[in-house]
Amino acid sequence: MRNPELVLIDDAERVRTLTLHRPAALNAFNDALYDAVGDALSAAAADDKVAVVILTGAGRAFTAGQDLAEMASPPRHQDAEPHGFPYFMDVLCGFPKPLVAAVNGIGVGIGLTLLPHCDFVLISEDARLRAPFATLGVTVEAGNSYLLPERIGWANAAHLLYTAEWLDADTCVAMGLARRKLPAAELLSAAQALARPIAAMPISSLVETKLLLAAPRQAAIMAARQRETAAFARLIGAPANREAIQAFRDKRPADFTQLPSHE
Repeated sequence: MRNPELVLIDDAERVRTLTLHRPAALNAFNDALYDAVGDALSAAAADDKVAVVILTGAGRAFTAGQDLAEMASPPRHQDAEPHGFPYFMDVLCGFPKPLVAAVNGIGVGIGLTLLPHCDFVLISEDARLRAPFATLGVTVEAGNSYLLPERIGWANAAHLLYTAEWLDADTCVAMGLARRKLPAAELLSAAQALARPIAAMPISSLVETKLLLAAPRQAAIMAARQRETAAFARLIGAPANREAIQAFRDKRPADFTQLPSHE
């Protein structure tokens, strides 16, 4: 596993808890964290002693999303080894066992868009979620142009993607992004209590059941990811994205009002 210090692993009763561990950066995803989580999920998928996986974050954030400093930098990988966001997404989309998200704090960007890929989502009562893609001059990711309307309805998906507003825990539960809201101190124990009876089932049955549940939407998710990748390529480095990154560096609000509508 690459960068093992970035993901804490705890096993109990065939339940593996993976904790994102960049607390000083609010668990923001850089390539190293994408690689570490992808590797940890791959290892859990292959481990016959693991039936269910819980994904959570260290400290006060689930994940603050993409590390913007890295977004502004050129790619550094030249080798053929799978890495970064595409690798993480391939592993997440194909993860064969029940996956539980325990959203312990803020979830921004991928901290929101990975949730529809999970089988169960529990959220802390003080957590908040946000899809800030429009504010960064880019667009939705992780197959969520398909998954979000499927999960929460077209109007709700359009609202959170167009406005980039923060969603509190009650709204997330009402929309269907999360199953339950819990006090922060009870979140992980509730996730483990949910996972344990599932983990007692035959892993072969769990895997086959998940395959059957996922089969009708797999092609649609892959097609959505391909469209999103093409759209992202058109928008990254364009004037709106450059203004968003510069505003972040300058610690000021971005101003998109003088940009052309078609860049």
